[in-house]
Amino acid sequence: MLFQAGLHFSLPVSTDPLQEYKDTLFLTQVMQAQCVKAQTEFYRRSRSEIIEGRGHTMGALYWQLNDIWQGPSWSSIEYGGKWKMLHYFAQDFFAPVLLVGCEDEEEFHIYAVSDLQSNLSATLQVSVYQWSRMEAASTLLSPVEVRSASSLLVFKRPVQDMLGKGNCTRKSCFFTFALEAGREQHGPTNYHFLSSFKDAEGLEKPKLSATVEQQGETYVIILQTSAITPFVWLDAGDIPGRFEANGFHMLNKSRAVKFYPWRPSSREELARSLQVTSLTSLT
Repeated sequence: MLFQAGLHFSLPVSTDPLQEYKDTLFLTQVMQAQCVKAQTEFYRRSRSEIIEGRGHTMGALYWQLNDIWQGPSWSSIEYGGKWKMLHYFAQDFFAPVLLVGCEDEEEFHIYAVSDLQSNLSATLQVSVYQWSRMEAASTLLSPVEVRSASSLLVFKRPVQDMLGKGNCTRKSCFFTFALEAGREQHGPTNYHFLSSFKDAEGLEKPKLSATVEQQGETYVIILQTSAITPFVWLDAGDIPGRFEANGFHMLNKSRAVKFYPWRPSSREELARSLQVTSLTSLT
């Protein structure tokens, strides 16, 4: 597990053994979520094609969903019902409409995967970001037709051409892509990272803070950051419930995330219990 994580991330090193243990646990959750995401997206984008005898796969079943006792496992839901990072990722990589990015011989490809029963006319937005800036270095817009019940290649561009538009290298930049139709986004924003995170150039240690607001029986976490922040993780401690999103990347200075408690709570209790971690906060 640590060998796999070490291929892409800098392993935690701390003078505090407990903190190093917590950071290592966090990193293994990131690694698991990324691995299952990559595998499932490959199967979903292969739905409508066969390459070298492989393809016509519509999805995946991953092991395992939940735990029947407490302990370290491959589950995406803990014994007590709390969602791990993988389960939050599954909301996106199993979305009815999904964009999947990949590379083939120095070309960047985007597939539009749809489980819908009708076609969708949309605009594909592809952006190049530098790790050191919260504004996109360049953005491409392209009209696309997302076919129902299929996976279709909708974008193809040489990687170096895209990097040149943002004055980038593989280590200093990454891609984001999303679909919009009728002024609404369809499916999640997806990402394509061009190097391992441990090799990323320009990734800063941000000032990341959170405040809690109450809206009836729901709570809203207002996050503020000073720089691009990958893998933001929210933990409500002993308060059972789930967040509407988690393990996400912050490309904007602020983001609001709802929390749905499974028992009566209060803004003060959640504010005391809430812990916010990110990849850049590891020691």
